[in-house]
Amino acid sequence: MVTVGEELDRAVQGAFTRPIPKSAGAQMRYLLKKHGGRTMPVAELLGISQRTVERYVKNQIKRPRPELADRLEREVRSRWQPQIRAKAKQAAATTSGIMIDVQARFGYTAAVGSTDQARVRHLTLALPPRHAARLLQAQEAGIDEDDLRELAAEALGEVYFRDGGRRAHGLEVELKDIVDLQFEL
Repeated sequence: MVTVGEELDRAVQGAFTRPIPKSAGAQMRYLLKKHGGRTMPVAELLGISQRTVERYVKNQIKRPRPELADRLEREVRSRWQPQIRAKAKQAAATTSGIMIDVQARFGYTAAVGSTDQARVRHLTLALPPRHAARLLQAQEAGIDEDDLRELAAEALGEVYFRDGGRRAHGLEVELKDIVDLQFEL
């Protein structure tokens, strides 16, 4: 299932200017550098022994188990190019906003007899900076996925369904059954 949090991360990673290290040894050395050269915090982070970290650093082990490879890449990606990540988030929150491309079932709380029945829609919209800022700040604060979905639904409701506040003031939008979701900074 596609999550709002993962897609926001992917959008920010699109701003990276250099690719992350490819080999397990290079990724381990990067994490070691970020933790001041101490192997214990890296070992605890990845759920492996200090000796195993040392063996990856010296290229004595070259191919990690698939679950360790996923954890290792995720941890490196989350720390990669922090200044570029911060600049991309700042630009989205202040000037450029964020593009959202979503295919999902939208549910409504609207007047009886409304033609806006819940159905799958495919929307591609530019969310203004204030909505991008709310989404990115909520994600940074560690808000759970349901609350991120609610924020995305509010933004879509205001921008698309209420046309920036010019129509359907009583309409409550709910984002359900996400089929596909992409953000782009």
